[in-house]
This record gives sequence, structure tokens and C-alpha cells, in this order.
Amino acid sequence: MAAAAPAARSAPSASAIYEGFRAQRRELSNQLDELEGTRREIISQLEEMPPGAPERKALETRMTDVDSRIASVDQMLASNAADISKSAAIPGAVVEPPRIINEGPPEEAYVLGGMFMLIVLLPISIAFARRIWRRSAAVVTAFPREVTDRLFRMEQAMEATAVEVERIGEGQRFLTRLFTEGEGARSIGAGAAQPIERKAKSSPERLP
Repeated sequence: MAAAAPAARSAPSASAIYEGFRAQRRELSNQLDELEGTRREIISQLEEMPPGAPERKALETRMTDVDSRIASVDQMLASNAADISKSAAIPGAVVEPPRIINEGPPEEAYVLGGMFMLIVLLPISIAFARRIWRRSAAVVTAFPREVTDRLFRMEQAMEATAVEVERIGEGQRFLTRLFTEGEGARSIGAGAAQPIERKAKSSPERLP
């Protein structure tokens, strides 16, 4: 049984041919840029190399090869330019990109909105924030009065407690000093009790 004949391929459209030539031109331009960069590098190496160096001949040969390739790419670019101009003349080859329709508001609306916010809303928000800040400051300044009174009373109580503790400490130190003075402390209340002599009162003289 004979094999089925391959399906005939459809011919490329005029726009596809035009885009193919343009892609070819971009590739040839890239190759030309690379060759020109290589040529500049060779020229800089030849300028730095002394005239009698053995590597100079190899660089000159490479320079000749690069020049021939550059000339070939230039010819291909010229031919490509002719092909592009011919393909562009075919109807339907050049397809313009669709225009972007802006369905939203124009840019002037955004500009005017920003100016409105800057000129009107910003001062109003600043004034409102200042009003809130003043109210909060008044509340804060009125609140600590009660707290200040309580703190003052606590401070007085603590000072009185400190004075009492100091007095108790002084009394304890006095008693400790009495008990630790030695002989003088032990002599207090030591020995038997001695009677206290009382002088007799003289009788009053009688008058004659």
C-alpha cells in the first residue's frame, strides 16, 4: 500500500516573511558589533606590541580575517535591507500594533486629585490631629493631680516612718552601749543598800 503523501504546507504569510527579514537584520547587526569589538581589541594589542615582536604577524593575519568577515556581514546587511523593503511593499506585511485604549480616567484627573488632597485634605487632617492632641493633653494634665496628692501623702508617711525607725535605732544603740561599757555598767545597782543619814532639826529658841 503506498504511503500517504505528506500534507502540503501552507505558504508563510507576508507579515511572517517581513518579520523573518527583520529578525535576520537584528542577528546580522549583532554579529557586526561583535566583529567590530574584536577588531578594536586587535588594534589595541598591535599598538602596545613592539614592531619586531613574533606575535605581531599572527595578530595582523587575524586582523585581515576579521576585516573580511566585516565586509561580508556588511554585504549581507545590504541584501537584507533590500529584502525588507521588498517584503514591506506586499499588502498585509506590515501590521501595526493595536492602539491601547485607556478606559480609565485621564491622567489629569490623577493630577487634580493629588493637588486637591495636598491643598485641602492635608490642612484639615493636620488641624483635626492638633485638636485631638490638645484634648488628650488637657486630660493628661488634669489626671495627675490626684496622683500627685497621693504620692505626697505617701512621701510624708515614709518620712515619718523613717524618723521613728531612726529613734528606735538610737534607743537600741544607747541600751547596747550601757550593757557593753564594762565595769561602769556593772557598778550600777551593785552592793548592799546603805542607810541615808538625816540631820536632826534644831529646836527653836525660847524667848524669855
